[in-house]
Amino acid sequence: MKRFAIFTALAAGMALAQAPAPPAQPASPGDAFGHRAGVRHRWLQELNLTDAQKEQAKSIFEQAKQSAQPVRQQLKQNREALATAVKANDTAQITQLSQAAGNLRGQLIVVRAQAKAKFYNTLTPDQQAKASQIHERIRQRMRQQRGNAGPGAGV
Repeated sequence: MKRFAIFTALAAGMALAQAPAPPAQPASPGDAFGHRAGVRHRWLQELNLTDAQKEQAKSIFEQAKQSAQPVRQQLKQNREALATAVKANDTAQITQLSQAAGNLRGQLIVVRAQAKAKFYNTLTPDQQAKASQIHERIRQRMRQQRGNAGPGAGV
């Protein structure tokens, strides 16, 4: 369980801490998987995966992308409806849609976390140790960025 938590934090940290690389395929606007693909590509290289592991990773993350597609579409529709509710000052609808958005985002987190767990289980112990090192490096970078952000940066 500890390894899963470390890997999940690693992947999340990497997604947040690194500048986006050009995705292999054009991503649709708001496609978080397009950004994640570039980040994922960089750390897959750093982990020195075998060809078989690369294929497994590609398959795992492609399945996750496909599983997330209907949820991402629902989230897009939710954002549009929420914008309409805001303009109409419909507080009941704003509350309902905001709660639904949280649920949808939670579903996306589940899909991503499950994919990360499947991938982590394909790594050798040495690769898992390397993943932990990468995670710590990213955590340090994030702490530095937060420290340099200045007052009110998170508002």
